[in-house]
Amino acid sequence: MLLTAARVVQGFGAAGIMSVNAALVRFTYPHRLLGRGIGLNAFVVALAAATGPTLAAGILALGRWPYLFAINIPFGLAALAIGWNCLPHAPRAVHAFDWKSAIASAVTFGVAIAAIDSFGHGETVALYGSEAGIALIAGYLLIALQKGAAAPLLPVDLLRIPIFTLSISTSVVSFCAQMLAFTALPFFLHERGFSAVQIGLLITPWPLAISIMAPLAGRLVERYPAGLLGGVGLVVFSAGLAALALLPAHPHIGDVAWRMALAGAGFGLFQSPNNRTMVAAAPRERAGGASGMLGTARLLGQTTGAALVALLLARYASRGTEIALALGAGLALVAAGLSALRLSPAGARGAGEIQVSEGQRVPGE
Repeated sequence: MLLTAARVVQGFGAAGIMSVNAALVRFTYPHRLLGRGIGLNAFVVALAAATGPTLAAGILALGRWPYLFAINIPFGLAALAIGWNCLPHAPRAVHAFDWKSAIASAVTFGVAIAAIDSFGHGETVALYGSEAGIALIAGYLLIALQKGAAAPLLPVDLLRIPIFTLSISTSVVSFCAQMLAFTALPFFLHERGFSAVQIGLLITPWPLAISIMAPLAGRLVERYPAGLLGGVGLVVFSAGLAALALLPAHPHIGDVAWRMALAGAGFGLFQSPNNRTMVAAAPRERAGGASGMLGTARLLGQTTGAALVALLLARYASRGTEIALALGAGLALVAAGLSALRLSPAGARGAGEIQVSEGQRVPGE
């Protein structure tokens, strides 16, 4: 019970960081360097993802599992001290916190995720059907509360910006594809004779490739359209997932490593330009709302992907992991198509703000 309560508190903290992370990057970097800032942020996240499992293995080799949590205390205090002194002081909102919308949002997304999870684990229709019904009702109330709000908690008004909507949609589908792979890969590689330690090391080329590609993509988006970079990156990502799905029964370590790196490089090429477009497409004073939508899209895609893997493993035990990787490759192509739509005149509407300088306003601000 104590561990569960502590994890809930930890989740609140993580939500606070994730929901404002992209907005802080926007307030930190000049507009013309926003892509580089988001690329650097993606680099740090990917590098942490690559070193985390190795560090955890070393901690467990020397001590018990509680040390996995205890080691975060000095890091957290250091981050708090640095952030307190270095992070930009963004203008504070003048309105009171909207508790009604917050509760409606928590019920909508929390119960919706529970419904997806119940469906993926083969629970009864009555259970996940009732959960889905509750989520729909709460979602309707949430949207009703947002209409006319000066600063809506869920910035549905930003979805009227075509390029923002396309970027959000691309993010949801691509993160679903990514989580399909991340969840299925340990089982997939175990079926091919690799040990737990080997599996951890074999997955490492993926985040390492992201850490290399993300900063580069952050610079490229200053010269090339995000729709183009995202589309190319997601096609490469799809190719990597398809290559993993076609691995032979007894692959060599090198056969796995280059496929992992290919998938990671493709995802890294997509992620930074897509995030930059989402954050920059919204008016500057709505950066927090855009950042929150970015986190919501990521979580929704990841949860759906994990639930789909559970469903596939339950229905197709012998080939569930291969089907999950193949499905991920297909969804990555769908996401590439959504990204390419941003190259059309209609899909690019709203991108004009990306080109203006920091002090200017755009229509609708």
